[in-house]
Amino acid sequence: MQKYIAPIGLFLMTIIFLIGCSGQNDNLYKITSNDYQKVRLVMTANGTEEGIETLTARRFAKLVDEESGGNVHIDFYPNDEMTGGNTNEAVRTLTEGGVDLGAYVSGTMSMLDPRLEVATIPWSFSSYEEVRKIIDDTGGEYYKKVLSDYGLVYLGSTHNAMRQLTNNRNPVRTPEDIQGMRIRVLGGEVYRLFFSTLGAEPVPLGWSELNVTITQNYIDGQENGFFLMQSGHINKIQKYMTVWNYLYENYLFVANRKTFEALEPKTQALLREKMHEACEWSRDYLEEEEKKIRRQFVMDGLEIIDLTPEELKRFQDKIKPLREKLKLKYGEEACKAFRIDMDKK
Repeated sequence: MQKYIAPIGLFLMTIIFLIGCSGQNDNLYKITSNDYQKVRLVMTANGTEEGIETLTARRFAKLVDEESGGNVHIDFYPNDEMTGGNTNEAVRTLTEGGVDLGAYVSGTMSMLDPRLEVATIPWSFSSYEEVRKIIDDTGGEYYKKVLSDYGLVYLGSTHNAMRQLTNNRNPVRTPEDIQGMRIRVLGGEVYRLFFSTLGAEPVPLGWSELNVTITQNYIDGQENGFFLMQSGHINKIQKYMTVWNYLYENYLFVANRKTFEALEPKTQALLREKMHEACEWSRDYLEEEEKKIRRQFVMDGLEIIDLTPEELKRFQDKIKPLREKLKLKYGEEACKAFRIDMDKK
């Protein structure tokens, strides 16, 4: 009998210990379940330190760091530092997993798939409020679907700008006023076709070349949003601005899919949640800043022209054939996702 007493006693003591400590085990689980995995992620963007995508990315990284207690850390590199300033190479590296997270305008991302540029069809949106609602609904789902084909996870979108026109030649109120005007544009097809259709001469130039080419009268004007114009001091070297909201462009925030799917579900949820918060903050911030910047431009002597509905319609009628061409290019599914030429109620 004695040889069975010791094992039985040990068994009973173990049971008693486990029952007595069950409450402590529950508490221990609750504490550890709040801990995030320790992971370090790398994020890249094309923008400068003052760019809205940089401000958004830094806020995102800060929110993630704070919520995770420093366990999930994001190293952010603006100006495409990871690829020596080469934006196209940065996007390629992002798709291949050399970089974990990225922020690029839809026009840049369209190097992967032209359909990602669908929201830039001229005069598709009348306000920031309208475009926010659409992107946060069907537009975002469309981005998610297309980007997935290229190994990327769509995390969020924020404003680049509703784009306006400035120049030194004359006030622009009619299509005739822009005839022959040399306008600096981004390299994207939509920008070139838009100004060519209006009879202007689009001149693709880098942002760093803009001030010199304006002051030397190589070009007459440029198009951009208020926020970026202020950072480039465009109001100091241009006389006239036409506010016409002719085109909307946004930044897409993405993650490499393999990297993202390798993260714990809790970490994935954290990144999605904090990216949403950061994008909402930056949208609000940019919209408010534009109001302040406009007031400052007026004080600086820039003549700002707000087109009447009748004046605006003359421009819109002029580029109707271009809109139809672009709609065919991007396809019915893309246009439907962004409710282009559809009831937007």
